[in-house]
Amino acid sequence: MKNEEHSGRIPAVLVHGWNSHPGIWNRLLPRLQEALIPAWVFDHTGLADRSIPEIAAAIGDFVQGKRDETGYYGNVDVVCHSVGTCIARYYLEVIDGERMTAHVRQLIGLGPPNNGSAMAELFFDPVQGAEIINRLTGVFVPPGYDPSSDRIVHDVRPGSAVMHNLRNAGIRQDMAYHIIVTGNPGESPDFFPLFHGATWEREEGGRYRPTFHGDGLVTHSESALPGISLDIITAGPGTDEESLPPGQFCHIHLPRNPVVMERVLGYLTLPADRT
Repeated sequence: MKNEEHSGRIPAVLVHGWNSHPGIWNRLLPRLQEALIPAWVFDHTGLADRSIPEIAAAIGDFVQGKRDETGYYGNVDVVCHSVGTCIARYYLEVIDGERMTAHVRQLIGLGPPNNGSAMAELFFDPVQGAEIINRLTGVFVPPGYDPSSDRIVHDVRPGSAVMHNLRNAGIRQDMAYHIIVTGNPGESPDFFPLFHGATWEREEGGRYRPTFHGDGLVTHSESALPGISLDIITAGPGTDEESLPPGQFCHIHLPRNPVVMERVLGYLTLPADRT
């Protein structure tokens, strides 16, 4: 409907991640409704066979369509999970980086592989790849998963052309970035049992090592952006979140984690002129 009433709140564009779906926002959406924040949910499940640049272009078309539908042409906030952050960033920084026609106040990324994914690289490892995929089958990848035909996974490998383009484009200066990640400093195996609570990290030289500075699938170093501080939420004894099971802080559950949602809502409910 034209001239949609936004109650003074900036609309939130929600972008799910790889091998995921809009249902991951089912606990956040009621919270947005309560806060009178319009939610524009971008569903790219039908583009699973496309590249990140192609899906990124579709975000631009989606947002423009919502603007025309509602009559709202002001700033929006963008909330992304995992690879959804890379997709949104590719649109904002590479496709729209010079034109700057996308009016975005802030981008909020949950567990994003901003610098490429060691897990994606491990999928192709001749020694460990098959075992890694086998462990993740039914949890993070479908049965019979073949990474060689997955264009998105190719795009999030650290040495890909997509990652190269994102590094070269750099972050935008006309909007704020908030990167929310989780960690397992207590080294609880229940955090992400498939890897005994750790996250695989790729070192220089191509070797892999486990670290507890990650969410089970994405490490803090993979999420980091130049000049942007990470919001690190840790699970386990001695933390503010010790009442929640450690498993709720792993990568897969970030969009539904109540502590993460509170952090997201804190950013979304900032006055329109603040980030």
